[in-house]
Amino acid sequence: MNKKYLAKIIATDNEGLQVISACCAGASIKVTDIKYLQKNKVFLISLKRNKIENENSSKKVNSVCKFDFVDGVKAKNIRQDDPEFTLELMAIDHLKNKDDYEINLIFKNNAYITLSTEIIEVKLEDQNEMNKQ
Repeated sequence: MNKKYLAKIIATDNEGLQVISACCAGASIKVTDIKYLQKNKVFLISLKRNKIENENSSKKVNSVCKFDFVDGVKAKNIRQDDPEFTLELMAIDHLKNKDDYEINLIFKNNAYITLSTEIIEVKLEDQNEMNKQ
């Protein structure tokens, strides 16, 4: 029996955030798959990424990256008027700014999204493996 392993990584500090960043590097994200639920203070991204945590990194997987306790979101150089526009995620990092954190999602072509949060709480959860195309 070939059991499919779907990852779930939870980050509450810089070390965990770096693990999620490494797993998501090179992931492709459509503008329509980026959501900020302001009332819930939740920022969601649906992404297609290479499954690097397995030995066989040729597998692609659909994952959701969820950021909790988000007070604000700023975006730069992202074509929000084009829902099919695809971004490539390069890295996720953070800065401590007084009592808050700024989590930066850095994309190719000098695009980025900055999240203002009280604490680092990020979850990367695989949804399903993609069929080879």
